[in-house]
Amino acid sequence: MLTTVEKVLFLQDVDIFEFTASDDLARIAAVTEHVEVAPGTVLYREGEAADAMYLVLEGRVRFTRDGREVLSAGPRDLFGTWALFDDEPRVVTAKAVESTRLLKLNEDDFIDLLDDYVDITRSILKTLVKRLRRLMGRSRERSGGIGD
Repeated sequence: MLTTVEKVLFLQDVDIFEFTASDDLARIAAVTEHVEVAPGTVLYREGEAADAMYLVLEGRVRFTRDGREVLSAGPRDLFGTWALFDDEPRVVTAKAVESTRLLKLNEDDFIDLLDDYVDITRSILKTLVKRLRRLMGRSRERSGGIGD
């Protein structure tokens, strides 16, 4: 079992929490679940409702679409992030390829934190805006368009 401090150390490296203060990361860490799964365990299937984000602590997870491998995740990799922000179904199946330890953040717990702690909401919005600006910059470079 991981302590809250150990979880915070892992969460500090998660890009979506780039601007989140340590005390807010501790609040997030407190609602994460430490999950250990055996090889072959399916974490979720393509088409299922998205309800959690995962951070790989140890092990490897393979992602398939229509039965074909499209990606894999290893230690310190994050997946399922968009599940925290929308209700769209999963676009891939996630399956552990070896014994894997994960941090799992459920959507409902995350939404409760956003409701209760405006600083967490602001820090995540800041990260999302930074990503959008970076994407818009790439788009402008290609198209010669006007930015904000």
